[in-house]
Amino acid sequence: MSGHGTPTPMTSHRCGPLSGVAEVPGDKSISHRSLILGAMAIGETRISGLLEGEDVLDTAKAMQAFGAEVVNHGGGEWSVFGVGVGGFAEPGNVIDCGNSGTGVRLIMGAMATQPITATFTGDASLNGRPMARVTDPLALFGAQTVGRKGGRLPMTIVGAADPVPVRYVVPVPSAQVKSAMLLAGLNAPGKTVVIEKEATRDHSERMLAGFGAEITVVEIDEGREITLTGQPELKPQVIAVPRDPSSAAFPVCAAIITPGSDVLIPGIGLNPTRAGLFTTLRDMGADLTYENEREEGGEPVADLRAKYSPNMTGIEVPPARAASMIDEYPVLSVVAAHATGKTMMAGVKELRVKESDRIDAMAKGLRACGVTVDEGEDWWQVTGLGPEGVPGGATCASQLDHRIAMAFMVLGMAAQNPVTVDDGGPISTSFPIFEPLMGALGAKLSHG
Repeated sequence: MSGHGTPTPMTSHRCGPLSGVAEVPGDKSISHRSLILGAMAIGETRISGLLEGEDVLDTAKAMQAFGAEVVNHGGGEWSVFGVGVGGFAEPGNVIDCGNSGTGVRLIMGAMATQPITATFTGDASLNGRPMARVTDPLALFGAQTVGRKGGRLPMTIVGAADPVPVRYVVPVPSAQVKSAMLLAGLNAPGKTVVIEKEATRDHSERMLAGFGAEITVVEIDEGREITLTGQPELKPQVIAVPRDPSSAAFPVCAAIITPGSDVLIPGIGLNPTRAGLFTTLRDMGADLTYENEREEGGEPVADLRAKYSPNMTGIEVPPARAASMIDEYPVLSVVAAHATGKTMMAGVKELRVKESDRIDAMAKGLRACGVTVDEGEDWWQVTGLGPEGVPGGATCASQLDHRIAMAFMVLGMAAQNPVTVDDGGPISTSFPIFEPLMGALGAKLSHG
């Protein structure tokens, strides 16, 4: 499957119990950051468990274009020989970030305070997504930007030759914006301060500290204040990437709604800024347990056991939880369709500017499959039909969005009739082994 090629229709058929062990790929967020910070350290950073999806591979290519040596040893083992903070070379060609909003925004941050120029592009989905939320604050450092109307790719950034430190309050909860500012702050003199009113995933803060940056996080009246001292010498690291909770969401949710299922998903990162979905599922009455809880590489990790849960009820998901599960709302809506009662999801306007307008995409597809969905700009509500109550039988548009495609594939596993997406190709951007992994558990997926 390719997120950049000819559309590949994909159909999910009702299946028997899902069972077995689901070894999902490495965490996408941590994989991106490992490559970028490895490229900004001096020496060899060794990475194991790297997610080898298209998004991350595009970031690896970008780091090579900026002068780092990136070596794939096979089996998820990679080395990055970094060029140091401020050591990026000017790329000789356009940087293609494919489908990855995380990749392009973090890379923009990393190069924005270096005296080089780079042009960025992506696929049709990425080129339609707003970049001003990152480029506007990066301009505070002294970077200059020229892009298409509405702050969209393709876009050229002229890095600041004499960057200045910045104090910035992130206006909307966004780990991408926060991380881009921190990466830019690495090559600015003095202290860069980023304040977020609502906590978002903190992989960047954890990893910056691991690489030897001087970074502090304190709670203030405005929220979380993150202070980074610029121009450090980052030390290379050995990084074991935990398995991705956003990918684990799909086998977990599939097991919960498919009768008779019992699936173990080992080694999942349970960073509290990422684990909101699992908390929400348990609040709904899902049979989801944590086993062998431990810490690896500064991140909390556990094995998840998910079993069929026929007695789930709809809930109001706390809006404050949105940042910790923003990518998981599409598949949560699939679970909500199999619960009893209404599930309200508010404080989620960020979903409208992801790879697609995810509220619109899921609402249209769920309605086509017989589910009642109400929506507003910043909220949506799914009325559950109870266990095994979703009719299905529709073809849904994935809108070039990997999470939309996978969510509808999960829906089809428990629906009364098959569910098809018009293009399953984008799945490879984040979860290249989705089809064989789900098939090994007992899912029935087909093409055409």
